[in-house]
Amino acid sequence: MHGKLDFSMTIRFDRRMRVLLTTCSYQDTPGPHHALMESQGWEIVRERGPLTEARMLELAGDFDAFLCGDDAISRAVLEKSLPRLKIISKYGIGLDKIDVPATKELKIPVLFTPGVNHTTVAEHTFGLLIGITKHIVTTAAAARQGEWLRLTGHEIADKTMGIIGLGRIGKEVAIRAKAFGMPIIAFDPYWDEKFAAEYGVTRCATMDEVLTQSDVVSLHCNLSDETRSMIRTEKIAEMKDGVIILNCARGEIVETPDMVEALKSGKVGGYGADVLDIEPPPADHPLLSAPNCVITPHIGSRTYESVPRQAMKSLTNLINALKGEGDCNCANGVI
Repeated sequence: MHGKLDFSMTIRFDRRMRVLLTTCSYQDTPGPHHALMESQGWEIVRERGPLTEARMLELAGDFDAFLCGDDAISRAVLEKSLPRLKIISKYGIGLDKIDVPATKELKIPVLFTPGVNHTTVAEHTFGLLIGITKHIVTTAAAARQGEWLRLTGHEIADKTMGIIGLGRIGKEVAIRAKAFGMPIIAFDPYWDEKFAAEYGVTRCATMDEVLTQSDVVSLHCNLSDETRSMIRTEKIAEMKDGVIILNCARGEIVETPDMVEALKSGKVGGYGADVLDIEPPPADHPLLSAPNCVITPHIGSRTYESVPRQAMKSLTNLINALKGEGDCNCANGVI
């Protein structure tokens, strides 16, 4: 959704606008977003997110805007942030850490950045897949230790790729799957028939149909009541033996103890994830030591190409909304 908003009547002119910036990749990656932000004359307070609800509650109340990542922005945080907080600009597209219904009730616009990271996340998805099927992580680590560990892997050609969520990222995964010679099936409630026809994607009526028919399952859906703990023991039991599951969506879509047991038993042949249910994870998180499991630290969209695009979009969304001119992507319909 696009919209315009004018805050000239609500932000006092006798103080500098104060912005809480929490996303680490925004802060760490060079690009034009830094100069543009500095040019605004705002007071920028930098934190290293994702921040817990407890930390957000400590900070709440002293900011006109949040430029946030995956920080816990609950109703309690929102209420404590008022009346000063006027707008939230999300660096990214996932809104599950923000109490969106509360933002609507409290009339706080939430902006987000669709369409900026689909290429790099799709590439990362295939990096996980190749890493698992060719045992790249295990054998490379062994070689560095002086062990010439020659494990036998698998080809992915002719293996069925099942995609849950055929949005921008899911489509990019499908394009790459076709290039690798993989038959593709997918589920998405908003089906793009033209795209599916062009890339030979077979439509499934349900998510379960994708799960039961795929050799590789790639998750690219939002976290919702329907998808939370979707990958759990009873669903895994219905999947093919040795299935590979890829998760570059949200860690909570997968039930961690159930995945660990499925990896140990061999029912799941490999799990590649760029997300976990706890981030950053404790040192003893069970997936970090599970067999045939490759975990990366939520870096799927963290590239020198993608970060500046995403950072500029989150920043220009914020600037345009505050000025009441130009386009901004509003996720909660307040603008």
